[in-house]
Amino acid sequence: MARRMLVWLGALAVAVAMTSPVRAQTEAPPPATAKPPALSTQDLAFGRFIALIRAHLATGDELVAQGQWAAAVPHFGFPTEEIYGVIRDQVRIYNTPPFDYALKALARAVKAHDAKQFPALRQKVDTALAAADAGLKARQPNWPRFTLAVAIAVLKSAPDEYDDAVAKGRVVRPIGYQTARGFVLQADRMVESVAGELGAGNAAALAEIRAGLLPLKSAFASVVAPKEAALTDATFTAAVEKIEQAAAPLI
Repeated sequence: MARRMLVWLGALAVAVAMTSPVRAQTEAPPPATAKPPALSTQDLAFGRFIALIRAHLATGDELVAQGQWAAAVPHFGFPTEEIYGVIRDQVRIYNTPPFDYALKALARAVKAHDAKQFPALRQKVDTALAAADAGLKARQPNWPRFTLAVAIAVLKSAPDEYDDAVAKGRVVRPIGYQTARGFVLQADRMVESVAGELGAGNAAALAEIRAGLLPLKSAFASVVAPKEAALTDATFTAAVEKIEQAAAPLI
């Protein structure tokens, strides 16, 4: 009995050894995750410039709302002085009407402290920016992914502005502080605008992005620059890099 059992076990072992490799060969490998196509560098660049314009104008809006017209002037001037010339020849690609005259008229109204004309002129610029967004969106198969990529590009522009604003732990250039703040808040708005879709794809990554943005938003609580800097240059840069890493799986 014992001998027959040993013979049977031996035969079973041989059978398993013979059939296992065959079964392994016939099993289908797990499907590979398709890598999404690379985003258009032209679209990313244009989207970033439009977002930077929005950031500057939003900062200016806050200062105007507080009656700080003089402090708002540079932020309404930057879109024309530093950005529009770069995208002038691209706006038609994105079905956007030229809006350099609207930007200049708005900047002149702010310089003149013209509260009466300001709302209508601001609306003209907003209409053009909305057209730019629509033109970009029509070209993107995955708008949340694209929006996040642009948000990260905007956020990565903030440390240089902050570095220029801070010296020896003190804010010595309020305009640089306000510009860095505007970029952080614009990136945050963009993330939140597509948070539902991003969270559905990777809730953990979205949570990490939000967690990284929270201390940056706290450090820029007021549009009025504080005397003492809440963050060092190195800490700010490291925080931005961490957010970029968190966003990578979603881009």
